[in-house]
Amino acid sequence: MMELPLFPLNTVLFPGMPLHLHIFEERYKLMMNTCIENREPFGVVLISNDVTDTNPNAEPNQIGCTAQITQVQPLSEGRMKITAIGKDRFQIHSLDHSKPYLTGMVETLALTEGDPQTMRMQAHQLRHRVNRYLELLKEAGQIQFQSSRLPENPQSLAYLAAVLLQTTPAQKQLLLAADDLTFLLDELQVTYGREVALLDAMLTPPDENDFRGSFSLN
Repeated sequence: MMELPLFPLNTVLFPGMPLHLHIFEERYKLMMNTCIENREPFGVVLISNDVTDTNPNAEPNQIGCTAQITQVQPLSEGRMKITAIGKDRFQIHSLDHSKPYLTGMVETLALTEGDPQTMRMQAHQLRHRVNRYLELLKEAGQIQFQSSRLPENPQSLAYLAAVLLQTTPAQKQLLLAADDLTFLLDELQVTYGREVALLDAMLTPPDENDFRGSFSLN
């Protein structure tokens, strides 16, 4: 268990995912300077009560991801641009509002792994569906991503697949909250299968011959 400064956002951070932030609020300037000075991470949590990430009443989900600052670009008036990388999932056990920024007592959460051979097979199937999904998005002009950049490691692939998925933050939060890698890989396969079928249908115009002879005025 450890105390962690918390940064509520309207997005979900996954392990291995880069995060780019423009820090301009006084409370977050203080938070980031403290993290930089102590070389400590902060926690990113999805806002659960549908307010903006600048609202002091933002309530966090209980499952989040730590972020380790890797780059800082100082700006005028103490503002800064930071780059951080997602590290470890965590669960919030209690919140503390006594500081200018939110903190919490958290426990890191390891992802349970199953049989290695089964996970490799699941990862292979998921990779195929993610590749097809990216091809369709590229065809639709919505994303540019080289499929060769998909990692071999099942856990890394699962989290990158969750990042690439064009869906709502609430749905991504459910993926982040998954405690078992086998379950997560299965969920992603189902989700990607559904999304690929939908994109295929949207990008493939109906054949006029399919409708000929099937219409009657009676």
